[in-house]
Amino acid sequence: MSIDIGARLRYVRSMNGLSQRALAKKTGVTNSTISLIESNGMNPSVGALKRILDGIPIGLAEFFAIEPELNNKSFYREDELTEIGKGSISYRQVGDNLFGRALQMLRERYEPGADTGRVPLSHHGEEGGIILSGRLEITVEDQRRILGPGDAYYFDSRRPHRFRCVGPVPCEVVSACSPPSF
Repeated sequence: MSIDIGARLRYVRSMNGLSQRALAKKTGVTNSTISLIESNGMNPSVGALKRILDGIPIGLAEFFAIEPELNNKSFYREDELTEIGKGSISYRQVGDNLFGRALQMLRERYEPGADTGRVPLSHHGEEGGIILSGRLEITVEDQRRILGPGDAYYFDSRRPHRFRCVGPVPCEVVSACSPPSF
């Protein structure tokens, strides 16, 4: 029997309300390493996995004993989206349990001036989105664009990237990431 450590880690992390970035900060393990593990691009050593799990916190025995239920729900009302963000950026995820899923969908809201941080994000996978309202500055490596309603983006998430709301009104985005790695 094969255990999907990546999906299990993503499940446990999300059930504890932690983003990859927050878990990386708590553990001293890089965001890209956590992303690689969750997308099964890397198998962690027992020591590395224990260090990551200590940041959740959950023990190795409990981690391997968890049997997440596969989510068969197909439809979600707006009030059923799961908030996984904090502060001036809201990330409302479709579904609370992404265990066994290959796609993560978000409804994002950036307050004026909000950004994803000075350190660019980088994680395994691909992501794309469509701006619904407001203006969003997106930097991918050395490329920078300001996108408005109807504009879209799509890129390999391993490329360093950053998002920032520009202008006086909030920015709303619908985005997707595959595999779920946010």
